[in-house]
This record gives sequence, structure tokens and C-alpha cells, in this order.
Amino acid sequence: MKILLKISLLLLFIISILIDSSCERPTAPPNPNEPPNTVIANIPKEGDTLFALVTLHWDGNDNDGYVSYYQYRYTTYHLTMKDSVVQPWKDTKETSLTIAFVSDDILNKQLFEVRAVDNNGTPDPTPATKIFYTPKASPPTTKILSPTNKQAFFAISQTTDWWQGIQLTYTAKDAEDGGQVVSYAWSVDDGNWNWTQDTSVYITPNLLKPPLAGNHVLRVTSKNNTNLIDPVGDSVTIRLLVATFTKKILVINETNVNNFPPGVQSSNQDVKDFYSDLFPGSDWWNYLSKGMPPKDTLGQYKLIVWVADDRPSAQPHSLALISNQQAISDYLNVGGKFIMSGWRILKSFAWNQNFPVSFPKGSFVHDYLHIISVDETVLDADFTGAIAAKGYSDIRVDSAKLAEAFPYYGKLGQINLVTQRAGFTDIIYSYDNANDSPYFQYRGRAVGLRYYGTVFDAVILGFPIYFIKKDDAKQMVKDILQNLHIQ
Repeated sequence: MKILLKISLLLLFIISILIDSSCERPTAPPNPNEPPNTVIANIPKEGDTLFALVTLHWDGNDNDGYVSYYQYRYTTYHLTMKDSVVQPWKDTKETSLTIAFVSDDILNKQLFEVRAVDNNGTPDPTPATKIFYTPKASPPTTKILSPTNKQAFFAISQTTDWWQGIQLTYTAKDAEDGGQVVSYAWSVDDGNWNWTQDTSVYITPNLLKPPLAGNHVLRVTSKNNTNLIDPVGDSVTIRLLVATFTKKILVINETNVNNFPPGVQSSNQDVKDFYSDLFPGSDWWNYLSKGMPPKDTLGQYKLIVWVADDRPSAQPHSLALISNQQAISDYLNVGGKFIMSGWRILKSFAWNQNFPVSFPKGSFVHDYLHIISVDETVLDADFTGAIAAKGYSDIRVDSAKLAEAFPYYGKLGQINLVTQRAGFTDIIYSYDNANDSPYFQYRGRAVGLRYYGTVFDAVILGFPIYFIKKDDAKQMVKDILQNLHIQ
């Protein structure tokens, strides 16, 4: 037993010596890190001539690790200008990119390089390369569509439902070299460029350099898919006005007495005197001789009254001109008040259309007068006056003025009826005719409308006031002014 114990102890001693000696043996050094390898696809082909926006594909591998990311750069050799531009290395995890190559010479040689970087941060020492050529790429050209240079606008210090600012619209066209406009930029009063995909923007008061009233410069430019920016762009100078409303009433008279029916003996002075009695203390503007009042003038008045009391047959009243609609709209957007009356006045806004007619959203009649659809009575003389709503007085046609008028003889025809109105409106005058009139379907239809707005108010009369009995017309105007709070 003692012999076995001695033998066991001896064996343990020998094993421990062997273990100690094995731990002290040196290990072999690790294999050095191998750099990754990079390959580039044969699309596009080597030496091709391509548009400056080029899509390239590549791949990489690493034998002792993995590819962490890639780096790429390119060098542009200007073959005519005899110089070159080297771009810095850029990192990417993509294996395909579309790149806008600098192509500002007539012909440009492009050397593209890409290299894989492994998980140890070691780049491929021999990047994959591709050589191709690009012709000169041209920048886009940009144009402002609206506003026009030196155009004037009313402006207020804050936006409202009706005044959202000055709308700037623009477009751009790229050269016929395969390019495409991809973004636009606008700037106000030499401020920073604001890049966008939109081709329309509202310039709000906070974007303008003070003071609000005065000249302001709007600029636009654009960029194409080769990253070329229009070096010139386009610009306009606009003039902003702040309405003062310090004066009371301006009557704009568009009445052409030469278009009165045969037998009506009235002059321009007669018309002026008539309205001077209706609107005492008001200012008079003859549209036929002076055209549309400038906005500097419009903005001084609390109320604009537009009258067109002749019966047009060859062409519509001038209030329907787009430029005049825009001027009145601009005035109303900042808080003005408006009365519109005339013979076939609503017909003038749809002159070449058969009545009845509906006005679409976005039109002056729909949006500002809050009228959806209108009709016109026949040529036959039938209108004898209008029945007033509560708070107003009935009115009668001045049969004496029309006594010798052909083919009316004491009455009026071709009166405009409001057949459908929008919200926030009241009917203030309704069509009236003789009890035995065959046109009973007109009786009670709206010929006068009052719109109650959050920013502006409007009154629309579908008949010529000049041919209403003067006393009735005076009372009518008094009632309307009182309702409009014009004192």
C-alpha cells in the first residue's frame, strides 16, 4: 500500500512538471490583416460619353473580416481649360449611387475611384476606377410669373382669412441637354435663400424688411439634377401700400351715356349730379376718361361705389376686366367696403355664356360677392321696382326718364337676378313687376344682396340706380350706408 502511494505521488509530480513546461512555450504570431478588395461594375462602359448625372455600381469583399463601408471620389479633367478638380473622399455604405459630376468644360474627363474599408479601418490600397467623359452641363433658367415688376399691392401687418400675403409664383426650364429642374429657391429683400419643391409661395409680412409700406424685392432661382444653380435667376420689385381709409366714399362711374336707350335725354353731368345728391360729400371718379383709380387712391376710402348704368350690348362693363377685379379684390382683402350696381352688371362677368349661369369657386363673383348663380330677365320692359327687406325702403323705376326710351317706355328689362346665393348674405331687394305681367316667375327673385364678411362688406344691385326715382334712390342709399356703418 505504501509502495502504491509513493508511485502516485511520483506520477503527480511528473505531470505538474510537464504542465509547467508546456505553459512556458511561445505562441506563433497572428496573421497580418489583409486589406479588402473592391470591384466596379462595367455599367457604364469604360470611356463612354455620358450626361453629367451618372449612376455607378460597385462591390467589395474582405478575406479575413468584412467590408464596413466604402469611400469614393472623382477627379474632373477639363480637356479644354487644361486644369483639373479633385473631389475629397466621401464615405458611404451604399454600393450604388447617382452622382452629379462637375461638367463645366466643353468636354470633361471623369476619373471615378471607389474603395472598400474593412472592419479594421483598412482601405483597399488599389481602388477600383472608372473613366468616362461628360459634355458641358448648363444651368436652368428661372422666371417669375407673378407678381409683375413694379406691381402695387395692399398689405397689412398680419395675415387673415382673406389676406395671406403676396403670392409669388415662378417656373424654371432646364437646358435641352437631358437635365431636369429639381428645386427652387426664393428670397425677399436680399435675405437668405429658401429652397423648396413648390412653385408658389405667399410672402407674409414677417418676411419683409420694415417698413411694410414701400418697395420690396422678390428673387427666385432654381437648381437642376446636376446641382447647377441658375446664376442669374429672376427678380421683381413690388410696392406695398397700407390702406388708410381716412376718406369716406369714392364713386367710380363707368356709365357711358351713349349707350342709354334711344329716347333717354341725359348727359354725363346729369349722371354726376344724380350721384352727388345720393352720396353727398363723396368724391367722383370718371372711369371712361381716367381708367381705374390707382391703389394709392382706392386705399384712402372706406367705401368704393361702382356704378355702370348704361345697357351694354357689344361688350361687357369694364368692372369685369380681370385687372379691375383684382384691384377691387385687393382692396377688399384689407378691409374695404364695396357697392356695385349697374345695368347687366352681373351679366358682364359671364358675357359670352348663356344665362342662367353659375360662377365657380375662385371667381370674383363667387368668392367676393358670394353669389353662386344668376339669371337675366328678358329684353321686354317688365321691371317696375323692387320690394325691400326689413330695414330698407321699397324703390320704383323712374318712368319719366324712360318714358320715351325704346323699347322700354317707362320700365326696365334685362335685370340681373341672383338665383342662388352663398352664406352670410341677405336679400335686401326683390324683383317687382305689374300684377298682370306675363313674367310672374321673376317676381320676388333677388335683385339686391348684402354680404356680411369678417373682413369686408359688399352690396350688389342687379339694376341701374340712375333709373330709379331719385327720392327712392336717396332713401335706398341712406339705408345701405347706415347698414354698412358708413356715416
